[in-house]
Amino acid sequence: MVQEHAAVQQSPSGNGKHIAPYLFELSWEVCSQAGGIYTVLRSKAPAAIRRWGDHYFLIGPYREHTAAVEFELETPDGPVAQVLEKLRERGVVFHHGRWLITGRPHVLLADMRGMHDRLGEMKYYLWKDLGIGTPDNDSELNDLVVFGFMVAELLQAVHEALDDYPMLAHFHEWQAAVALPLLKHRKVEFPTVFTTHATLVGRSLSAANANLYDHLHEIDGAAVAYEHGFSHRYSIERAAAHSADVFTTVSGITAMEAKQFLGRQPEVLVPNGLNVERFSAPYEFQNLHRKCKQLIHEFVMGHFFSSYTFDLDRTLYLFSAGRYEYRNKGFDMFIEALFQLNQWLKSEPSDVTVVAFLIAPASYRALNVDTLNRQAMFHELRDTCESIQENMGHRLFQTVAEGRMPTLDDLLDEYARVRVKRMMHAWRKYAQPTIVTHDLWDDGNDAILRHLRHRHLLNAADDPVKVVFHPEFITSTSPVLGLEYDQFVRGCNLGVFPSYYEPWGYTPMECVVRGIPTITSDLSGFGAYVMSHFPDHDENGIFVARRRGQPFHETVSQITAWLHGFTQMGRRDRIQLRNRVETYATHFDWSEMGRYYRVARRWAFQKHYPQLDILPVEVTQVPEVSPRSKAGSRVSKAKRGRGSKGESRKL
Repeated sequence: MVQEHAAVQQSPSGNGKHIAPYLFELSWEVCSQAGGIYTVLRSKAPAAIRRWGDHYFLIGPYREHTAAVEFELETPDGPVAQVLEKLRERGVVFHHGRWLITGRPHVLLADMRGMHDRLGEMKYYLWKDLGIGTPDNDSELNDLVVFGFMVAELLQAVHEALDDYPMLAHFHEWQAAVALPLLKHRKVEFPTVFTTHATLVGRSLSAANANLYDHLHEIDGAAVAYEHGFSHRYSIERAAAHSADVFTTVSGITAMEAKQFLGRQPEVLVPNGLNVERFSAPYEFQNLHRKCKQLIHEFVMGHFFSSYTFDLDRTLYLFSAGRYEYRNKGFDMFIEALFQLNQWLKSEPSDVTVVAFLIAPASYRALNVDTLNRQAMFHELRDTCESIQENMGHRLFQTVAEGRMPTLDDLLDEYARVRVKRMMHAWRKYAQPTIVTHDLWDDGNDAILRHLRHRHLLNAADDPVKVVFHPEFITSTSPVLGLEYDQFVRGCNLGVFPSYYEPWGYTPMECVVRGIPTITSDLSGFGAYVMSHFPDHDENGIFVARRRGQPFHETVSQITAWLHGFTQMGRRDRIQLRNRVETYATHFDWSEMGRYYRVARRWAFQKHYPQLDILPVEVTQVPEVSPRSKAGSRVSKAKRGRGSKGESRKL
């Protein structure tokens, strides 16, 4: 019998009461950035708060160094508070608080520090009850096992405390889903959803340069996992996929992988979105593009102008960014297209310069000394000119007040002339600008650098295409590219992401919502989504490179043609193209894309509560700090006998 909490409301249809359930969303990246799921959860939080209010909780691991920045401890109340207290008495500690992002959602972080002495016991039951064996030398997996058992204890305790009041747990990726098969084995029954954002087998084969999509239906996932040494991880991923009430993934491409490798066809596709903030007038985001581009100009002047100069008004900025997966992310294809573009522009009279950035974290010793010196000299030159400029203003005023047209001698005194000459002499260098901003640990074998050197993309003065490889994420604290990533994207003219393996692809979507034209591929989830929903995408600045079934050189030629066409566009044409791209932004907002999640969760609820009208509460405004709910403050006596009577029921 479902208790009537404060969240039970009159159904809008008038057919009775609808229930506002609890939603628990679980990920290894809650309050800690490690990959794309962090962006999914963080950007989706405001929309989740609007729909679920104070019944929405995120669950993740407690990491002290990231919690200090992203997490604010807070005293819980209601049924969750009493559950946390009971678990703490048994040594299972969760910290409750708020994630310091827009919407301030509830967060429960599992403190695993006191649980590793019970790891052997957990692994025993993982093998005994689920048949999943785990090695001793995988430290990350050890943490995931501990986290999974703690989450299973938490969700089972919450389910018992709510006395069958509806709740749902949504697990993201295999790292957070160890609890799923545990709960199924214990016969703890409430709605569950599992989303895989990329399969382990697919990512592994793509990283090994296998032709994944040419022979997809012939691949044995278990055999690949065994051969590559991750059978234990694969077993967890497969068990999670088969344990959930509803299995989902982010794209049709990944759905094919999941069916082949995990043995279950996803019921729902849940493409990713963003929290889109649009401007009331197009000129506002165009002005922001201009301001951010000026910041990139300053880096480019510092990096190149001490060796040679070019017209910044005729300079275009391209970029590609992502994890350092040379082939998967399409860096190989981007560099090859830049080579062909460089040859093309050399063969025709043109004053256009292209500066291409490759942003991919790699192991490095330190920032490159030459790069640092160039930037330091540039800033010193600017400071010197600004100080001279102030004095010139006084001298200009004095000369004009005397009724004379000023000459150079009137504006610059002898000391100022000497300072300018010294700075110009110190500023001028004769070496070519470097193609990488850092000293890499294995410079000679780095795939990106080897390709750039092979194609002689070395920033020679007569090369219309220049390159800058920045082997770390862009932050405003960097002494080289001192920009926020958002500013960098807005300041560029085109993003290029011709990925071979990309289950979704946030980077091209981030360009689109900022009004920046982008190139993606039909092997990425985002590219496939664009092709199926927007037939005129190429004409409107979302170019989808055809890689499926196409030879490498043909796709490169297609991308090169787009890049060359872009260099031939005038300023007005590029502004119009940015305006057309930006009109797609609202489609990728979570208010639109969230409907796929709602379908998946509704299906899961209907499997357990077919007789109830279950809808989330609609919150009209996302609070800066959500008020704690008073709903469900009376905790009923926990139901007995919900779990299996086996030894693994309690830690």
